[in-house]
Amino acid sequence: MNILVINGPNLNMLGKRPKEHYGSLTLDEINKLMEENKASDMNLEFFQSNSEGDIVTKIQEAVLGSADAIIINPGAYTHTSVAIHDALEMFNGEKIEVHLSNVDDREDFRRINFVRSVCTKTFSGKKEGSYLEALDYLKK
Repeated sequence: MNILVINGPNLNMLGKRPKEHYGSLTLDEINKLMEENKASDMNLEFFQSNSEGDIVTKIQEAVLGSADAIIINPGAYTHTSVAIHDALEMFNGEKIEVHLSNVDDREDFRRINFVRSVCTKTFSGKKEGSYLEALDYLKK
């Protein structure tokens, strides 16, 4: 199973962001943790961008056959991007939304979510554990 793991804006700055929301691990450390916890038949490809267009292009590549599943933390684009919603809608495999914090219990503007309706499952609020739950879901 080929799994594309997409991380959106500012997630490259993990380790420097408020720890109460985002934990203390860097993105590289989370990626390593995922590698250590994947099933033997899983191949992970990691992609991070601060650019909405780059994320859309990467999802489109997956639509054309480069991935069987997508794990995505769109970051702030969760609350603003119809383009990412539309790209995810075209992907026929599993689409798992993850968030380090519980976005539903944060500021009012974070309660707007453009990607959840096109995702198979959401895991949030458990910091790096949200990513591991997504992997466990795909193992089943």
